[in-house]
Amino acid sequence: MTANVPFPDRDTVAEKLAALSEADKSYLALLMENAAQDDNLLAGLRRHLDLAAESPFLNSLKLENLGLWLGTQAPDRLQIRLMETARSSQHPAYQAFRTGLGRSGGLEKAYPPVT
Repeated sequence: MTANVPFPDRDTVAEKLAALSEADKSYLALLMENAAQDDNLLAGLRRHLDLAAESPFLNSLKLENLGLWLGTQAPDRLQIRLMETARSSQHPAYQAFRTGLGRSGGLEKAYPPVT
């Protein structure tokens, strides 16, 4: 009997987000193309941010760059959910990610302000 584990699991996505090499970026971009994988992507992002929050050394620049990359690469349907994840904690790891996400302008592109 096999367990019903979603593919990819959150730990795999968290590892890809932590490394963020060119191959990892391609993998994550492919993952973002499939709307059925949104929950797995966000679970992995939360796992990555939680691990960064528990780390003895916080690399805020790396988290900011992750937010910037995700904000520019993620499709419109993910922009609000990314921002909700970034705002779900006041820890500096989440704040650094939120800063990069805000700098990307992805949310404003997806949902332009009404004037």
